[in-house]
Amino acid sequence: MEFISTRGGMEPAPYSAILLEGLATDGGLVVPETIPQISRDRIESWRGLDYPALATEILSYFATDIPGKDLATMCERAYSSENFSEGVIPLTELSDGISLLGLSEGPTLAFKDIAMQFLGQSLEYVLAKTGRTLNIIGATSGDTGSAAEYALRGKYGINVFMLSPQGRMSDFQRAQMYSLTDENIHNIAVAGVFDDCQNLVKALSGDLEFKREHSLGTVNSINLGRISAQLVYYFWAWLRASDGLDAEALETFKISVTVPSGNFGNILSGHLAREMGLPIRRLVLAANENNVLDEFFRTGIYAPRGAADTHATSSPSMDISKASNLERFVFDLLGRDPERLAAAWRELDENGKIDLSAELPRFKSEFGFQSGTSTHQDRVETIRSVHAATGVIIDPHTADGVKVAREHVEPGVPMIVLETAKPAKFPEIVFEATGERIGMPERLAGLLDLPQHVTEMSGDEQELRSYIRDNV
Repeated sequence: MEFISTRGGMEPAPYSAILLEGLATDGGLVVPETIPQISRDRIESWRGLDYPALATEILSYFATDIPGKDLATMCERAYSSENFSEGVIPLTELSDGISLLGLSEGPTLAFKDIAMQFLGQSLEYVLAKTGRTLNIIGATSGDTGSAAEYALRGKYGINVFMLSPQGRMSDFQRAQMYSLTDENIHNIAVAGVFDDCQNLVKALSGDLEFKREHSLGTVNSINLGRISAQLVYYFWAWLRASDGLDAEALETFKISVTVPSGNFGNILSGHLAREMGLPIRRLVLAANENNVLDEFFRTGIYAPRGAADTHATSSPSMDISKASNLERFVFDLLGRDPERLAAAWRELDENGKIDLSAELPRFKSEFGFQSGTSTHQDRVETIRSVHAATGVIIDPHTADGVKVAREHVEPGVPMIVLETAKPAKFPEIVFEATGERIGMPERLAGLLDLPQHVTEMSGDEQELRSYIRDNV
């Protein structure tokens, strides 16, 4: 398996190389040269595997340049009981045909731990093999930053420069990141919104001379290693949802999956799993008030908003208006033609939008996509109703997912909502919805009281470049 750029200007490269690159050398995003195909019989053969073993099987289709024994060791370490003490991924039935896939059992209580723990293991492995060092530059709207830092803290040959928007994350999210004291972790709070942080990451990653000179890489979902690790839990969800079915029922069994979405990475993994042959009927995108992606899947027109029009909401990890990973889906939509993709992105740069409305019928019929929007009041009412009916408390991003999932449930098709984070990270909205004050997990007691270490910046690109030069 080799990997290419959506824009056609990168020589095919193996998995180990693209882990270190992040953004493609031509400014595009890395994608598999071909999509591996997996039969239902093969998927069924994995039913008895635990999560590390399933991850090894699926990732072996992508990491073909890593020996199977080494890949298995990485997955065992990533998904150990030390990192996921309550079990990796439980599936919990809620009501009305909706179940919750529990992705937040990791060290930072967010779904991004699932991919980031693997990425931490694989990056350290590749760097040790090649004798290289890597300076990670990333952007976070809330959970990517802490998941990356907890996965990479103290890792050999790695420094982390994590950009976050000033005043746009919850107190818990800030404390998780800024309280770390590891020498290889650098937190940078940028004046602006997540998209401003992401634009800085792309600017520096797209400057090949600066990137090579300072050995820059990424851990955002720009990095295909994240996407490949995330698609594993879609297979896990299908297997758990179909446990106990007889052979005849399995022949036609499909699930639908609703995904709270910001940068489009999580649901892009579902798209890839579906293209590989996983029986997914619908992929339902849930947006908050920053509903650029919902508008795209309803109209075919992608029109990102500027910082001034990006709302600060009570589901802050989704406060994103320009979703990087959409480029990977559009690449597939346009027949995996890099020239058509590059032309579409030139149109975006010139006009501030892309009109793909002519392709709109294919969004649902060929790729299975649907979408919806949730507001603050929707989140409050959804958290309240789920708690009243089941006793389960969900976080606001997951609430966006449940609200939109309820609008797209079909009889006889299990609807699985991907959990985003533990509700303890967002106590204010939980109290508003339920009247309950949820405490901090015991292992994180005192987190909010720890000293915080962060460097504030204006968002000037040269200021960031100087800071990296001085700290690598």
